[in-house]
Amino acid sequence: MTIATPDWMTRGAPHVWRPYCQMKTAPAPLAVARTEGSSLVLEDGRALVDGIASWWTACHGYNHPHIRAAVQRQLDLMPHVMFGGLAHEPAYRLAQRLAALLPGDLDHVFFAESGSVSVEIAMKMALQYWINRGVTGRTRFLSFKGGYHGDTLATMTICDPEEGMHSLFAGVMPAQIVTDLPLDPASEAALDALLAQKAGEIAAVIVEPRVQGAGGMLFHSDAVLRTLRRLCDKHDLLLVFDEIFVGFGRTGDLFACEGSGVTPDIVTLSKALTGGTLPLSAAIARTPVFEAFWSDDAGAALMHGPTYMANPLACAAANASLDLFETGAWKADVARIHAALAEGLEPCRAAPGVVDVRTLGAIGVVEFDHPVETGPLCMAFAEQGCWIRPMGKVVYLTPPYVVTDAELARLTGAISTVLLG
Repeated sequence: MTIATPDWMTRGAPHVWRPYCQMKTAPAPLAVARTEGSSLVLEDGRALVDGIASWWTACHGYNHPHIRAAVQRQLDLMPHVMFGGLAHEPAYRLAQRLAALLPGDLDHVFFAESGSVSVEIAMKMALQYWINRGVTGRTRFLSFKGGYHGDTLATMTICDPEEGMHSLFAGVMPAQIVTDLPLDPASEAALDALLAQKAGEIAAVIVEPRVQGAGGMLFHSDAVLRTLRRLCDKHDLLLVFDEIFVGFGRTGDLFACEGSGVTPDIVTLSKALTGGTLPLSAAIARTPVFEAFWSDDAGAALMHGPTYMANPLACAAANASLDLFETGAWKADVARIHAALAEGLEPCRAAPGVVDVRTLGAIGVVEFDHPVETGPLCMAFAEQGCWIRPMGKVVYLTPPYVVTDAELARLTGAISTVLLG
């Protein structure tokens, strides 16, 4: 069937630089007219069940009436003001609520617009923490193989250098230390020895707790996080949790740090923070980190301030999203999704090249022994009525929590049909 391309797309396509694809050879993107619940409604009238919640953001589904109403009310009052020297209620209330939800004394919230930027801010906090304390030489970061923390220049240096997306930029920025997660006694001993040798060079250790997302949807246990906390305390290092993917219920707890019982020194949040409506992120620090910047010396301040930080519309959306989380209904939905993904994806173990099928919370993963072809698979899944965008060696599902049982069956059925033929 030939589907006509909308005029706006034909006219605009020569001028749009698309993400994560070789535009010369990639299939044309699908034109979306509107969204509803867990569905993307295309310009041609087809409705696709969104299996990845627009890169894990639309946790409550699209067009949620409570979030939409909150944004509309805020739009009527004040769409934006600069945050330098000015304050507004949505941001201050959101900061208070996030501090109350996060464990320990993670009480100090610095807002930004994107996840990558919040990680850069966390890195900047960690570097200046030591400078403000009069400690010199701590200019590097330790991160882990399989990790992904963003596409901006500094965050690229702490991603897995073998992961692929950033290999072209090797040598552009200072090299960081990327090593193995302490998954067993041998790798724990190796990390302990490495930290003993390099601690004087390291500002912080950074990890994606429970799931390394874009690097391959790799799972690890809370015992790993407890090990990292213990080793960071032993070697006097800051510990940063990048919860941009896993935060807001994706693994079954509102935050991985909360569920694991491990309090990092800094945590970064984004993605589902606004329920998939507007860009917003945060780097949230414990009190001892914040106190290193609290000074009579103006030079000890954190000199950072994204133009749209703490945007009132985004903060209103985030507060509305937190209202929905406070009802607790999401917990049953995540458990329901987990059970459906575990059952529905299990047949994929028999597909050619599949090496693992795994689930955690509202995450389902089918892993191959080779990189998959994203474009052709996207189109094949769309023909089954689903929007599923593989990456690297994995086909994965991270649907909105409001996805219905019938929609879940459609998602897992589409993957089985395409992979098993």
